Amino acid sequence: MNEMKKPVNWIILILLVVGTILVVRHDGRSEGTWHTNQGYVFGTVYKVTYRYKDDIQSMIEARLREVDNSLSPFNPHSVISHINTGGSMETDSLFRTVFRKAEEVWQLTNGAFDITCAPLVNAWGFGFRQSDFPTAQTIDSLLSFVGMDKVAMDNGIIRKRDERVMLDCSAIAKGFGSDCLATMFDVLGIRNYMIEIGGEVVVRGTNPKASLWRIGINRPTDDSLSLSNELDTILTLTGCGLATSGNYRNFYVHDGRRYAHTVDPRLGYPVQHAVLSATVIAPTCMEADAFATSFMVIGADSARQIVEQRPDLRAYLILASPDGNRYQTLRLGRWED
Repeated sequence: MNEMKKPVNWIILILLVVGTILVVRHDGRSEGTWHTNQGYVFGTVYKVTYRYKDDIQSMIEARLREVDNSLSPFNPHSVISHINTGGSMETDSLFRTVFRKAEEVWQLTNGAFDITCAPLVNAWGFGFRQSDFPTAQTIDSLLSFVGMDKVAMDNGIIRKRDERVMLDCSAIAKGFGSDCLATMFDVLGIRNYMIEIGGEVVVRGTNPKASLWRIGINRPTDDSLSLSNELDTILTLTGCGLATSGNYRNFYVHDGRRYAHTVDPRLGYPVQHAVLSATVIAPTCMEADAFATSFMVIGADSARQIVEQRPDLRAYLILASPDGNRYQTLRLGRWED
């Protein structure tokens, strides 16, 4: 009886091997070809590279419109615009996700990250509303209704302690938009992709050369027109989000003094310290985006303390030297190289 079963066993084994080969080949074909889509969203440029059977740019832009309709202060019909103009205080699921994360980062950074800073950012000329150069009295007045302790979300409804409270999610929304596309790609079964919205990046799998994704970090230069693309370093990454915030491009000079776009919401003034740019790598791009802005506000020493509390974060900081003629780099967190 045992001798008669051997041929059958060999046939079953051969069928299993052939079936496995066919499945592997089918999976390889199902990944499709590489596509690159790009366009304009959130006042900046997006670029998406992915391997899939179809070009899905229409789906990508539909998803980005959903984020824009929730979080863009430049969109008069968005959820956040209605909240800022005293209209409906009802929120959607996208807004609620971002608000909860903003509260978390606000607490962890002792108020350095604050989405109620819109009046201050606008006052200094970097927001969605234009303003004359502010006086000290103006800043003091604005600070009276800035702070996340002055706004709350109750069952999806925003409650303000002061009707003048305004929200600006610009320091977190681009990263969140990248995460939203990443979630959509994951659901579709897309395993290899890079998503970038205005420098806020999510990477998964490998690039078209079957290698990990390579993300360049710009060297800081006084280049307000963004003409220089000289790289300081190249990071090799996958399975994470990355965001960079810097003060060396978005600035202006008033009465001989330079004012950068990063405003400390606790003090009301643009930050003045050695950090020229902060790049953060995190599990999600939304977190990377928020912490990159926070680290520009709090500086290198406080950034180190936060990274020590959050081992899932890494940071690459570029700092000006004391003489202002050179700069140095600082890596925080667990780096393999």
